[in-house]
Amino acid sequence: MKIQNYELAKKLRHELHQHPELSNEEVWTKQHLMEFLKANTALEVVDKGNWFYAIYHAGTDKPNIAFRADFDALPMDEVIDLPWASKFPGKAHKCGHDGHSATLAGFALEIDQEGADKNIFFLFQPAEETGDGAIQCVDFIKEHQIDEIYAYHNMSGFPYKSVGIMDGTMFCASKGMTIHLGGAPAHASQPETGINPSYAIGNILRMIPEFTSPENNKGLILCTVVQIDVGEKAFGIAASKGDLRMTIRAYYEEELDRLQDNLENFAKAQAEEFGLKVSFDYNDEFPETFNHKESADNIRFVAKSKGMDLIEMKEAFRGSEDFGHFTKLTKGAYCMIGNGEDHPHVHTYAYDFPDELIESGVELFKGLAELK
Repeated sequence: MKIQNYELAKKLRHELHQHPELSNEEVWTKQHLMEFLKANTALEVVDKGNWFYAIYHAGTDKPNIAFRADFDALPMDEVIDLPWASKFPGKAHKCGHDGHSATLAGFALEIDQEGADKNIFFLFQPAEETGDGAIQCVDFIKEHQIDEIYAYHNMSGFPYKSVGIMDGTMFCASKGMTIHLGGAPAHASQPETGINPSYAIGNILRMIPEFTSPENNKGLILCTVVQIDVGEKAFGIAASKGDLRMTIRAYYEEELDRLQDNLENFAKAQAEEFGLKVSFDYNDEFPETFNHKESADNIRFVAKSKGMDLIEMKEAFRGSEDFGHFTKLTKGAYCMIGNGEDHPHVHTYAYDFPDELIESGVELFKGLAELK
């Protein structure tokens, strides 16, 4: 990577870090990235509202390859002393999406200056943290007949600048699930005259170990209770409504769907038994992120050719990534680039994206773009 391009990309990363915006609120971030590309490249820039992409045109008869970066921040405070610290309380780039976007922008500088034998699409995506960003962009894949798509995430615990990769499932599918149960209030001295959802919720909780048992599933499957909200702090009134909130998660989407069906069906049965009304809400829905072997092998080849240490991952991450929406529609792969084994982890207060990973990501992307 040219030193002048690295310095521009690093400066951009620091500017993005100073102006964090939460999922689906990334107005300044998107505009600043677009202005950076317009000022420093001759690429076509296409504004899509919440998101945008840029294109290097090699010719209508050339392959179409896409590279994606996310650009939303987290609802966290910046508590470490950085020259480029967040200017906004309660918002900070504590996952490294500022670095991902700076990498993609730096890669765009290199392609614009050096050219390529493929049509290169630079996709800048919002709202990865809430799982509803990639789904906003998926029509882009069919519209431009994208042959392959790639992305990376910085990862602490991996050796510095190493590349982590695996075939198949890379990240779990997951979603937030809320079961709403409504009954009827009663005086606490006459609970039999009301309808209390507590017993139904207790029965649902008792069924979770069976639904998530390894004996009943081929891959990891989890149901994590995050909140139980039943009744009110009023000792004269029996509880009449309750919400059970869980994160459900699985290596395989088909098993996540089955877990959801099991929970819904059991909750409906409980509602019928106790005379309750029942409804369901879902939030932060992420697909299984699946790496196609051919694309993962391309990452392996480029990493080795660039002298980057290659880490063959043994199992998928329990976390989730909405990049899987893209690899449902075309070939592609997602990899890790190591922050270092002792670097603070993402989503923690002590974390900041290592600037040097910009060059690592750019070189990896350039190698993928050059493959025949």
